[in-house]
Amino acid sequence: VLPGLYVRLANNAMKENKPAPEIISAAKTAAKAADKYGNATGKENSGKILLQGYYKMGTEFFTSKDYDNAIRAFDSLLVINPDYSTAIYNKALIYMSQNNAGAFEETIDLFLGKLESGKDDEKAKQASTLAIEYFRASGSQANQANNLDEALVLLNKAAKYGDDKDVFYYFADVYNKQKNYDSGAEYAQKGLALETGSAEDKAKFYFQLGLAQVGKGQTTDACASFKNAMYGPFAEPSKAERTNLKCQ
Repeated sequence: VLPGLYVRLANNAMKENKPAPEIISAAKTAAKAADKYGNATGKENSGKILLQGYYKMGTEFFTSKDYDNAIRAFDSLLVINPDYSTAIYNKALIYMSQNNAGAFEETIDLFLGKLESGKDDEKAKQASTLAIEYFRASGSQANQANNLDEALVLLNKAAKYGDDKDVFYYFADVYNKQKNYDSGAEYAQKGLALETGSAEDKAKFYFQLGLAQVGKGQTTDACASFKNAMYGPFAEPSKAERTNLKCQ
């Protein structure tokens, strides 16, 4: 009876949304009682409540931006159950908030490794998209700052998680700046292949393709590409390129 009583007390603390430390303390007391009396069911149930207590603590610290304590809470949970994937995902979100790229990559990879193909495809897609967007943004910033080698490292990290047209665009831009025109053209065409939108949406890819073709000495092709790039913010620079190339 005694272990069951302590489990009920811990369960009630959780149901009544008591503070996380109170739930954790009650669950630990229940676990000790279950151990003492050799009660396997009580041990299992108190363990589940303890996990939920740590998860509640972690999410509350995360919400209040107390990232270090949130990590500690999730780590305490993962010591008990290393396969608790939601805690791993939340740790990745924390590292992203802290702009800790190395820890973010390691943790999101750990999360993806825990998922089952066919069963967790939606979760895998969500996590992969998160990683693509994070490293794409970092790569774009490095590109804007003209740190081209760093940009390529970051864009390659993004590409590890799946194909993305904007990642391909930034690859094309960086490679063209490095005068690696073969790769610039290749990635511009890869981006075009994924862009299903309007002519204006395709303009940026045609512009990079045109720059690569100029670098490769393919003037006729470049003229055609810049013509296809004459939309939105690429209209004026494309017109200038066509004038310089004396396009018909």
